Parts: sequence; structure tokens; C-alpha cells
Amino acid sequence: MSKQSQFIRIYKRTSQSPWDDHSTVLLLANASQSGEEIELDFSRYIYLHRDIAGRILGLSLSKSIIVETELDCDRYVSGEMMYVILLMYVDEIASFCELYAEEFEALFLVHPSPYFTSNIEYWAEKLD
Repeated sequence: MSKQSQFIRIYKRTSQSPWDDHSTVLLLANASQSGEEIELDFSRYIYLHRDIAGRILGLSLSKSIIVETELDCDRYVSGEMMYVILLMYVDEIASFCELYAEEFEALFLVHPSPYFTSNIEYWAEKLD
């Protein structure tokens, strides 16, 4: 029997997001690791929302992330604000995704470290 992933989640009920999303990818949460077991605390998180075809729709943010950023943003962000958040948290997100490197690589066809390193410049250009 396979263990349910904490990294990617396909909805079993309707999402509360403003999008017609089908799944989420957990980009950031407080995590502690004991052996192979990863314990997550969702008091601080960033989720990537995707539609049924896997296209990225936006991010959902915990209240603590919204407060930390000191940006005037809502719980659900897309467009330029999504890139701002990704750039602000890119190092933390990359480190967190290392915990799920195999699943990350299965989704994005590359290990988390080079994925995030190569996207920083691209995301910054989206804000110009």
C-alpha cells in the first residue's frame, strides 16, 4: 500500500480557492525530519495550485506568510504577486522541496536546486 504524499495533493472535494484547481503542490511548510519521517506544521505554508492539466494557477499563503511579507496581498495570489512571493521565499522553498526531491523531480523533471536557481532570473524578468 502506498503512502499518501504530503507534497502533492489531488483534491477529493471542491477547493476553497478562487480557481478551478485540481491539485496543490506544497512549496513551503515548517518541517522537521526524524529518520525518513517528515513532520509538517502548517502554521506557515505556501501551496502552488494547479488545474487538471497541471497548469499553474497561483499560490495560497498562510496568514503568517502574509504578515511576514508586509505586502498588501490576499491569501490567494497569482500574476505578478505570485512571482514576488516566489522570489522572496525562493531559498526557503528550494530547501523545503529538497525533502521531497524524488516527487519534485517526477513533477518538474529536474531536481529542486537547479530548478529554483534557473528560475530566479526568469521570475524577476516577469516583474519588469
